[in-house]
Amino acid sequence: MTALSPALPLWEDTPVTHRFGVAMAMHANPYSGELVRAIRRAARRHGCEITLADTGDSVAEEAAVIRALRADRVDGVLLVPAAGDEAVINGLVRMGVPTVLVDRMAGRNDVDQVGSENIQSVCALVRHLAGLRHRKIGFISGEEDVTTYEERALGYRLGLGRSGLRWTSQLVACGRSTPGGAAAATAKLLDSWPSPTALVVASEAMMIGVQYEAHRLGIRIGRDLAIVGYGDMEWAGQVTPAVTTMAQPIEEIGRKAVELLLARITDPERRPESVRLAPRFIHRQSCGC
Repeated sequence: MTALSPALPLWEDTPVTHRFGVAMAMHANPYSGELVRAIRRAARRHGCEITLADTGDSVAEEAAVIRALRADRVDGVLLVPAAGDEAVINGLVRMGVPTVLVDRMAGRNDVDQVGSENIQSVCALVRHLAGLRHRKIGFISGEEDVTTYEERALGYRLGLGRSGLRWTSQLVACGRSTPGGAAAATAKLLDSWPSPTALVVASEAMMIGVQYEAHRLGIRIGRDLAIVGYGDMEWAGQVTPAVTTMAQPIEEIGRKAVELLLARITDPERRPESVRLAPRFIHRQSCGC
């Protein structure tokens, strides 16, 4: 049976207005813990409790978690969808369960969603590198069939086009959204022709693999190879050189997710919203300037 973490308590004198289930993979992203804390703070401000359930980033486990949360009679669900999930979301929508998709947004308009803006943000990263006269800008992409990574890949292509550069498959490799996958993708790109002089990395987890492979090959980041990424890891400002990146607005995502869920509970017939919050560009040294 799927285990649920106990509801996170409010202050003793705070009445509980609603109980929310939070279903997500606790170790899928470096910022998962930060997102949970942001949701908890926002829920507490509104007098709500949350029950946390780990999906393991598996569609099957996610389905079991959602069944357990519904059996626990939560008032609504905040869901970070597993890759390839459609049936679970379809079921929640069909049954009228108040639901908000968080962080990983889906290509649909029948459910409330909140996450980071991806297309223009990655476009800006590419244009930043192009402005430094890079003409061979590679891209480490994430899992296929995940809308978030599809949007970031689109942003990469848009950035190339706006910089007067042509897209070529030889400069793109899938890092499978993991450090190991990204290390292999980096090795493939750097061993190919044309070899990139700069890389855009589509997630925090993959940045770990890119950093590892560059150091293994003796490549000096910021000098031999410019690197920029999406997501601000805790270590990003502490390594040498520090990583130029787009920092996701995790606190705002957690706050807005709770607000959307409360709005859905209050007015079940309201039109679903898809909210995209702009990340913040943090300019450091890994891009070479």
